[in-house]
Amino acid sequence: MRAVAQRVSSASVIVEDETVGRIGQGLVVLLAVGRGDDAEAADWLSEKIAHLRIFEDDDGKMNRSVLDVGGQVLVISQFTLFGDCRKGRRPSYQQAADPTMARDLYREFAAALRKWGLIVETGRFGAKMAVSLVNDGPVTLIVESP
Repeated sequence: MRAVAQRVSSASVIVEDETVGRIGQGLVVLLAVGRGDDAEAADWLSEKIAHLRIFEDDDGKMNRSVLDVGGQVLVISQFTLFGDCRKGRRPSYQQAADPTMARDLYREFAAALRKWGLIVETGRFGAKMAVSLVNDGPVTLIVESP
């Protein structure tokens, strides 16, 4: 699994003129599921993201996790994170999981984050989405499961 985690002060996602997810302070996680990913990868990635110390403490150092600050998470499916642009001009998505498997693991990842006690909002898998966010910092990280 591959994720882009962005620290935000707020974020929302709209599908067909309907807001389907909205958070305040927390993380936006753009999530891609790759071939060979499984439930273990979803659990590992959820634990890593829930505990990443990327929020500032009282001294201005990044020592707090989204859990520590009572933040929320907005998870957006984004298979294009597995786009390979090394050859030609059209990305290849051969490393992305098939949609059925990806949908199931996307849902499993969001559920695993909820098990940590986080409030988790999601986009709509496979839909055309408009994501708005206020990146705080900015702090943006790429996190991949082993």
